[in-house]
Amino acid sequence: MLNNFRVLVFLMAGLSASRHCEARSNPSAKEMPTHTNKIASCLAMTTDLLKPISEPRTKTNFNKNWKFFLGDEPGAKSPAYNDLKWRKLNLPHDWSIEGKFDEKNPAKPEGGGLPTGIGWYRKEFTAPADFQNRVISIEFDGVYKNSEVWINGKYLGKRPYGYSSFSYEISKFLKSGKNIIAVKVDNSAQPDSRWYSGSGIYRNVWLTSTAKFAVSKWGTFVTADQSGKVELQIQIQNKTLKTQTVSVTNIIYNAEGKVISATVQQALKVDTSGSLINRVFEVKNPILWSVNNPYQYKLVTQIAQNGKIIDKYETRFGIRSFNFDAEKGFFLNGKPMKILGVCLHHDLGALGAAVNIRAMERQLEIMKEMGVNAIRTAHNPPAPEFLDLCDKMGFLVMDEAFDMWAKKKTKNDYHLNFSEWHRRDLEDMIKRDRNHPSIILWSIGNEIREQFDSTGIAITKELVGIVKNLDTSRPVISALTETDAKKNFIYQANALDVYGLNYNHKKYADFPKNYPGVKFLATETTSALETRGFYDTADTIRRWPKDGKTKFTEGNKEWSASSYDNVSAYWGSTHEETWKEAKKYDHVSGLFVWTGFDYLGEPLPYPWPARSSYFGIVDLAGFPKDSYYMYQSEWTNKPVLHILPHWNLPTGQAGLESGKSVEVWAYYNNADEVELYLNGKSLGKKSKQNDDLHVLWNVNFEPGTLKAVSRKNGKEVLVKEVKTAGAAAKIELIADRKNIKADGSDLSFVTVRVLDAAGNLVPNADHLVNFKVEGDGFIAGVDNGFQASLEPFKASYRKAFHGLCLAILQSTEKAGTIKLTATAKGLTSTSITINTGK
Repeated sequence: MLNNFRVLVFLMAGLSASRHCEARSNPSAKEMPTHTNKIASCLAMTTDLLKPISEPRTKTNFNKNWKFFLGDEPGAKSPAYNDLKWRKLNLPHDWSIEGKFDEKNPAKPEGGGLPTGIGWYRKEFTAPADFQNRVISIEFDGVYKNSEVWINGKYLGKRPYGYSSFSYEISKFLKSGKNIIAVKVDNSAQPDSRWYSGSGIYRNVWLTSTAKFAVSKWGTFVTADQSGKVELQIQIQNKTLKTQTVSVTNIIYNAEGKVISATVQQALKVDTSGSLINRVFEVKNPILWSVNNPYQYKLVTQIAQNGKIIDKYETRFGIRSFNFDAEKGFFLNGKPMKILGVCLHHDLGALGAAVNIRAMERQLEIMKEMGVNAIRTAHNPPAPEFLDLCDKMGFLVMDEAFDMWAKKKTKNDYHLNFSEWHRRDLEDMIKRDRNHPSIILWSIGNEIREQFDSTGIAITKELVGIVKNLDTSRPVISALTETDAKKNFIYQANALDVYGLNYNHKKYADFPKNYPGVKFLATETTSALETRGFYDTADTIRRWPKDGKTKFTEGNKEWSASSYDNVSAYWGSTHEETWKEAKKYDHVSGLFVWTGFDYLGEPLPYPWPARSSYFGIVDLAGFPKDSYYMYQSEWTNKPVLHILPHWNLPTGQAGLESGKSVEVWAYYNNADEVELYLNGKSLGKKSKQNDDLHVLWNVNFEPGTLKAVSRKNGKEVLVKEVKTAGAAAKIELIADRKNIKADGSDLSFVTVRVLDAAGNLVPNADHLVNFKVEGDGFIAGVDNGFQASLEPFKASYRKAFHGLCLAILQSTEKAGTIKLTATAKGLTSTSITINTGK
C-alpha cells in the first residue's frame, strides 16, 4: 500500500501526472488512473521533488496541569497572581458534581440540587518555539458557562452559551518562556436550566498551531451521495499580509488506508481575505455509511508552497443518502427504515457533565443493545467526541441548538443571550458538525415559547436561513408542542423541512389529514416514569401528576415509580401506549423516546429529596429498567425473553404479599408463545394478541422459581428464571471491561451485586458497600440508580439499591493493575483486578 508521503509527492509535483488528478473535477483533463498501481508508477519519478515541513499542523491536548479555585478571584487574570494554594487538576472538570446535594442550592432540584457558583482556572505553559511565525489558538470544546479568557493578562473574550465550542487566537500575546492562561467561569446566576448543567471547563481543551496560510478552523465541508459523487468546499485563511501562491491537494482514503481518489490545484493565488475552493470527486463503487455498517472515508487536504507542505487537514466523512417522505416516512440509502431513537441529556451520571469518551461510548453501547438507531442531542450541541462515536457506532443524530429563544423558560437561561449570540452559536454548531455522516437533522429548538406568538415567524425564518446558508444537504426541524396549525407560529413560518411533534401520540393517525403533504417525525415521546426494581399495582395506568396545576400527592414513601410500564407524566404516555401508535403508521418517520437514560435534575413528579429524573429506560447508573426489554423485543431481531417482577417478598415497599395475586409480565420476540411455570407447575401458555407488546399471568405468590419458556413452532427458543432469593450473603463484582488503557481517562464500570448463598440477586438488598482501591487507578464515581439518593457521587462507598450499585474505576497514566475490593457488614467481601496498559 502506498505511504502518504509518496502520494503527496506525486500529487503535488508539477509533472504531467498531476493532470490526471485534476480529472475528477475538471472535465477537460484526462481521466485519473483509478488503480493504485498506476499511481505508483508516477510516484517513482517524483520521490525527491517535495519536502514536507516537520509539523504542518498540530493539535495538542491541553487538559493537563491546570489549577482551580472555587470562588471569585478577579486578580487571577494577572500573570503575577499567586495561585500556589490552588487545587491542581486535569480537565475536563465539573465542579458541581463534586459538591453536596442540598435543596437550598440555587440550581434547585430541577437543576440537580448541586452547587454552582463561580470558578477560576489557570495554566502555565511554554509557548511553541516557532510561535512568532505560526498561528497559535486555544480551543475550548465547551465551558459551562459565561466563560472569560485571558492570556498573559490580555483579555481574549467571553462566551455565554455553555454548550458552544469556540477558540481564540493567542499568537500575538505569547512570549518566549512562561505564559499564563486564565479562565473565569460564571454559573452563579440560577436557576438557568431545566436540567443539570454542570459547571466548569467540562469538555476538552486544545492548543493548535498552523502556518499563517492554512485551512480555516472547521474549514472543510464534504457532502456525498449514494452514487459516489463527493463535493468538497475548503475555506482557506491567509494571515501573511500578502497574496500567496500555493498548490492545494485533496486525497480520499478508504477505511483500509488506500487512496481511491484525488485532485490537485496548482498555482492558486489567495489574497488576505482568504479563499473558498470547490472540488468534485467520484468514488467508484462506494461503501455506504449506515447504522449497520458505519463505514467512513478520510479526506486529507494539503497545502504546499515552494516545495514544502505547509498545512495538512483531515476530514472524516461517510457516503450515504437519506430522505423523509410525507407518506412513507424515512429512507436511508434508498431503503425504508423507522427511526428508533432516544433523547439524551449530556450528563454522564456520577461523572457529571465532565466529558469522558468511554462513558459516552458505554451509554451508546447500552442503547445499541436495546435496538436504538438514533439519538437526539437534547437540547443542545453535544461534545464533538459524542458525534465521532455516533459516526463510528452507527447512530443517526438529530443535532439540536437551543432549548429557548428570546422567551425564557427559567430566569437566567439563554434567553438573556439569544439576541446577541444566537447567530454565532448556531453558525458554529453547523460548521463544527456538518461533516458527520451520523447527522440527518438540524434542530433549531425544543418546545420554543415563540410558537405561541407571531414573533416565532420571523425568528424561525432567520434561524432556518442561517442553517441553509451553511448546509442545504440536511433538513431543518423544530420540536413543537402546539398541534393547532393556526396557533403555531413556528409552523406558520413555512420554513421547516420536517414537522417535529413532541408527545400527542393520539394525533399520529390523523396527521396526514391535518397536515397534507407534510413530513412527520415524533421528536419527543412518552415521559414514562419508572424506578428500577420497584413494583406495585400494575392494573391501572396513572398520570403523575395528573395535570400541571394540581399538587402531586399520589406517590409513595419510597419516592419510586413502578417498573411495570403503567405510569407517565400527564403530558406523556407509557412506553407501550406510544410505541403502539408509532409502529402502526408509515408516515411516522420515527420517534425519540424521552429518555434513553435517567439524567440529573428534573425529578418530576417527586419533591426533594428526589434530584434526578424518572424518565429513563435505563437508570442513572446504567442499569436497564424493565421497559428496556420491551424495546429490545420490538427493535431488535435477537431473541428476547424477559419476565418481571422479581420473586421476593418486599422489604419496605408496596408489592408482593404471601398468597397475593401478582401480575407477571413477559416481553418476548421470535416466538409464538410463552409458557410460565411456578415451582415446576405450568400456569399456562400465552401469546400476544392484536397489538399486545407483552403477555401476563395473575399468579398467587409462593416462594420458589418462576420460569418462562418461549417457543416457536413448538421448539424452545429461550428459558428465563426468576428465583426467590434467600438472605444476603456475598458480593459479586462484574467489570464491563477488565483491560483498559493507561491513559489517565479510560474507565472500567464495575457492577456490584448483592447475592444470597446460592448466587441469586437479592432484589431488596440495601447494604452499605465500602470500596478500597489499590494500584494504578482510582474511583471516579459511585452510583446505584436511585433517583432520591443524596449520597455523594465522589466517594468510596455506596448503598446498594435493589441489590445493585456501581463503582467507576479510572486509570492513571501508569501501566499496571487496579484492584477493587468491596466489603459490607455481614457479607463476604470480594475483589476484582483490572489491567491497565499503553
